[in-house]
Amino acid sequence: MPQISIRGIEMPESPIRKLAPLAQQAKNRGIKVYHLNIGQPDLPTPVEALQAIRDIDREVLEYSPSQGNLSYREKLVKYYAKFDIHVNPEDIIITCGGSEAVLFAFLSCLNPGDEIIVPEPAYANYMAFAISAGAVIRTITTTIEEGFSLPKVEKFEELINERTRAILICNPNNPTGYLYTRREMHQIRDLVKKYDLYLFSDEVYREYIYTGSPYISACHLEGIEQNVVLIDSVSKRYSECGLRIGALITKNLAVRKAVMKFCQARLSPPLIGQIAAEASLDATEEYSRNVYDEYVERRKCLIDGLNRIPGVYSPIPMGAFYTVAKLPVKNSEDFCMWCLEEFSFEGETIMMAPASGFYTTPGIGQDQVRIAYVLNKEDLERALLILRKALEAYPGRTEENP
Repeated sequence: MPQISIRGIEMPESPIRKLAPLAQQAKNRGIKVYHLNIGQPDLPTPVEALQAIRDIDREVLEYSPSQGNLSYREKLVKYYAKFDIHVNPEDIIITCGGSEAVLFAFLSCLNPGDEIIVPEPAYANYMAFAISAGAVIRTITTTIEEGFSLPKVEKFEELINERTRAILICNPNNPTGYLYTRREMHQIRDLVKKYDLYLFSDEVYREYIYTGSPYISACHLEGIEQNVVLIDSVSKRYSECGLRIGALITKNLAVRKAVMKFCQARLSPPLIGQIAAEASLDATEEYSRNVYDEYVERRKCLIDGLNRIPGVYSPIPMGAFYTVAKLPVKNSEDFCMWCLEEFSFEGETIMMAPASGFYTTPGIGQDQVRIAYVLNKEDLERALLILRKALEAYPGRTEENP
């Protein structure tokens, strides 16, 4: 029998989706499942986007340009300017979701065997994209006890060698909700400049910052303009995960030329997705404000509720709509599976993402879960009660965390 490729063997399962069959089996048994595992917003997509789709009167749904529609890229220039990110339409390449933007950045900037430094815990699919590109992720561990703040610069430099080509950050962070400070961003800038590295910056959650601290984009960092590759997406900003529209943004002409070759090979980004995404840029300030205010309330509901459960600890996330929580269990994956396979409270249970899947270092994060607060407050409160009851009943519970 033919062999599976090394990439196919090394490709990790998604910690977000791997337990989905167990959730479906629970539903088949009549159990209601509260999905805290995936960043699928339940808030409405802008009416402007939905109306734009309804108003499509084309007789042919044609290929779009490989770099994306010019009209959309021109409107994005104005959108980014609101965040003091100043780019031209030529600097923007539209991709099939933020995922393709990350993959094409890796394929264009890295050779097989090249290394990327990534603070962990990190979005699990970064590892998958690195494996696809033949690159190697080197992680620098942040801790829940320190609120997932970055280690000192010396820890980064311990990892840098002749194969190091890039640093990758997600800001605000998925899965932790951490927001990098100005000092931390300048620390990263100095490293990128000193060692002439690429800086891949995933900033899809920029709208969701819950602190007085400023949003520092990689594009704000002076002196490394040619090193920065910005990753973006409409999935979370407008509740448009299914559109599969992202963007890769860089001032580096050589990188753009390389990325365009991959874009041409996959032909074009989704036409209908671009039509809806472009219309979304006309969404009202009221829409954005209502979405933001809702996440503020949900964050308070979830974090307060988690920290009231005996043995559970979550730092306060400053951005995005996730948190990583520490539970009084030895193995959160076993606990998450048990919740779906063996436990229910009044006919209901919860689904969470084991946080160990967001770490590359073996053995770290075993007692942690990532929770997405993408449910309404009533459902969040119910899910928190179910979590409390599950921990009380779980046979593998450990002594309570301090």
